[in-house]
Amino acid sequence: MTDKSSVTSVHILDKEYRVACPKDNQEALYTAARYLNEKMHEIRSSGKVVGIERIAVMAALNISYELMQSRRQNEDEKQDTQEHIDQLLGKLDQALASVER
Repeated sequence: MTDKSSVTSVHILDKEYRVACPKDNQEALYTAARYLNEKMHEIRSSGKVVGIERIAVMAALNISYELMQSRRQNEDEKQDTQEHIDQLLGKLDQALASVER
């Protein structure tokens, strides 16, 4: 099955953007656009940042920070899981060694 792209419209800060997107990814695109729109509205409503470009850059920085935090947390969880697996394997080895005696 081939992934045909189609042009999809999303609205961000009351502007329409047309984006080429595979049909299978359209829902994810809509979700991402809604999230970006929310972030940009938050920044604009704070009144501290003026201008669409600056609002977009601040939103991109905030979302990038969230992504980095999420990746860091996932890495920490992955390391914790690996340590737990190693502990369980050690206990299993001990149990098997005691059965072999």
